[in-house]
Amino acid sequence: MEGGSYGLYIRGCRAMNKKKWIKRLLITLAVLLCGFAIFEIIVHVLMDSEMSSRDDWNIQLGERMYTSEERGVSLYSAPCEASIPVSRMVPDEYEEDGFTYYDESVQHRLGQELMELVQQQGNAAIDAPLALLNPFGTGSNGLLLAFQTDRKSEIRYTIHTTSAELPDYTATAQGLGDKQFSRKHCFLLVGLVPGETQEVTLEAIGEWGKVQERATFTIEMPPSSSSYDSQLTYTDGDSAAALSDGLFYATGLGDYYGYTFFFDNSGVLRYEMVLEGFHSDRFLYTDMGLYTCVSSRKIALLTPIGQAIRIYDLGQYELHHDINWGPDGTILALVNDTEQDTVMDVVVELDPETGAVTELVDFSTLMDGYYGAMTHPVPLTGSSFWQAGEDDWLHLNSVQYRQADDSILVSSRETSTIVQVSGVHSTPTLTALIGDPAFWAGTEYESLSYQPQGDFVPQYGQHDVELVEDDSLPEGQYLLRMYDNNYWSLSTRDDYEPELPDSVGTSLTGGSGIHSYVTYYLVDSNAKTFSLAKQFPVTYSSIVSNAQSFDGNYVVNSGVAHEFGEYDSEGNLIRAFSYDCMMNGYRVMKGDFEGFWFREVTNNR
Repeated sequence: MEGGSYGLYIRGCRAMNKKKWIKRLLITLAVLLCGFAIFEIIVHVLMDSEMSSRDDWNIQLGERMYTSEERGVSLYSAPCEASIPVSRMVPDEYEEDGFTYYDESVQHRLGQELMELVQQQGNAAIDAPLALLNPFGTGSNGLLLAFQTDRKSEIRYTIHTTSAELPDYTATAQGLGDKQFSRKHCFLLVGLVPGETQEVTLEAIGEWGKVQERATFTIEMPPSSSSYDSQLTYTDGDSAAALSDGLFYATGLGDYYGYTFFFDNSGVLRYEMVLEGFHSDRFLYTDMGLYTCVSSRKIALLTPIGQAIRIYDLGQYELHHDINWGPDGTILALVNDTEQDTVMDVVVELDPETGAVTELVDFSTLMDGYYGAMTHPVPLTGSSFWQAGEDDWLHLNSVQYRQADDSILVSSRETSTIVQVSGVHSTPTLTALIGDPAFWAGTEYESLSYQPQGDFVPQYGQHDVELVEDDSLPEGQYLLRMYDNNYWSLSTRDDYEPELPDSVGTSLTGGSGIHSYVTYYLVDSNAKTFSLAKQFPVTYSSIVSNAQSFDGNYVVNSGVAHEFGEYDSEGNLIRAFSYDCMMNGYRVMKGDFEGFWFREVTNNR
C-alpha cells in the first residue's frame, strides 16, 4: 500500500515536473519568439526607413524679412548668432505635405532668388559679405558667402572653434566659374561645425601669394539636422605614413538614412548633406558638379553651392547599393524592379541628357537556369533572416562598366561571385563567373567559372568590386579590387554546402582570428583564370563595407564593426575611426573635393 502510494507520489511529481518543464519551455520559447519578433520589427522598420522619403526637413527660421510673390520664396534671418547678418531663403510651401527640396521647380526658384540677391549685394566688402545659410536645403551647415575684393584674388579661410577644443580647419574656396583669381567671389563655405561657436577668418590671396585683404567674423552654428555627433573617436595605428588630404564621407549609416556625413582627419563633422531619403552610395563628378542618389528613386546633379540643377526620377525602379559611370556619360544603377517579385537583380542605365531610363540586364531572365530552378526566397531560418520572404537570390552590391567588351562586372553577395555580362547594349551575354568554382559545379554555368591560379582562399560575400585600370597589362588582363568580407552565407539555395577553411567567417559578428580583406585579383579573360595579386587584412565585417584606393592610401569601411580607417600603401593602419549607428554603416569613402568645394585643402588633423 505504501509502495503503491509512493509510486503514485513519484509519478505525480514527475508529471508536475514535466508540466513545469513544458511551462518553462513554452515561456522560454515565448520570450525568444517575442525577442525575435521585436528584432524583426526593428529590422523591418530600419529597412523601411532606408527606402522612405523625408517628411520633415527640420527647417528653423528667424524673423521673416521679405517675400518674393513672383517666386514664392521668402527670406528670413537665420537661426544663428553671428557678427555679420546671416539669412536663409526658403520656399513658401515648405510646411505643406509632400514638400521636398529635391524638385527642379523648387531649386530653380531658389536659384533665381539667389541670383537676384547676389546682384543686389554681391559687391559687398569681404568684412560684410552676403551670407546665406543652406540656400538650397541640400545641406544643414553650409554657409554661402558672396562679396567683392579690391583686387583679383582667391579666398582662403580658416575656421577656429571657440566653444570646444577642436582643430582649426583651413581650405581655399573653389568659387564659381573657371577663373582662379577674381574680384567677385561666391562660394559655399564648408567646414563649420554644427552646434558650435566659431571664428572664421577670410583671406584674399593675390596671384603672388600675398594676403591682400583679411576679415574675421564669428558665428554660432545651429545643431545638425540629424543630431549626429560632431566628432568621432579615433585610434592611431602603427603606420607612420601621413593621412591623405580630404574629407571622409559616410553614407548609409543605419537610422541616419537621408544624410551623408563629412569628417576631417580628426573625425570632426565638417558638413552634413541632407537628402530626400536613402543614401548617396557614390559620387560621380562632372564639370557641372556631381551626381549622386538623393532618394530611393532619384538621382540628382548637385553644384558646388548645393543646388540640385537636375533631378531624375527612376519611376518603377528602386535604387540599392550602387551607381557608376556607363559609356558616354551615362549612369548605371543597381535597382529593384518594383513590378516584379525578385529584388537586387536588375541593372538600368540613365541618360542624363534626356532623362531616359533603360533596363540593360534583368538577371532573373539572363540566368533563368539558376534562378527559380535552383533557388527560393529567403526563409525565416536562413542566415539572412531579416530578409525573410524576399526573393533575393543574387543580391548585387556593386557595378562597373568595362569599355573593352561593352560589359559590366557586378558583385553578387549571395553567390560570392563576381559576374561579367558582355554586350550589354546589344545582346547581353553571361561571360564570366569569378569566385569559388565549386559553387557553379554541376550547373549549366560551370563552364563560365574562371579557375583560381595559386594557393589562396577565394572571396566570400564580397562588396565594392572595383575595376582597376592598368595600361601595362597585356590585352585581356585586368585587375579587380574589392572588400572581401570573407563571410560565407547562402540563404536561397539548399543543395550546396562548401568546404570552408577555418579562416572564413560564418557568423555575422565574426570570431577569434577572423578578418575581412582588401583583395586584388589579376584576371585573365583569355585563359579564364584569376590569381591573387595583393591582399591585406582589415577589421571583420560580415556584410556591407567598402575599400577605396585614395591618394596612395586605402580608405576602408568595416560597416558591421562601425569602423572606418585609412591604411598606407602596404596595408598598415594609419588611423581608425569609430562611429555610431544602428545595425551597420554602408560605405565610407574619401575625397579632396578640389575643383568642387575647394582649390586646396590643408591636411587638417
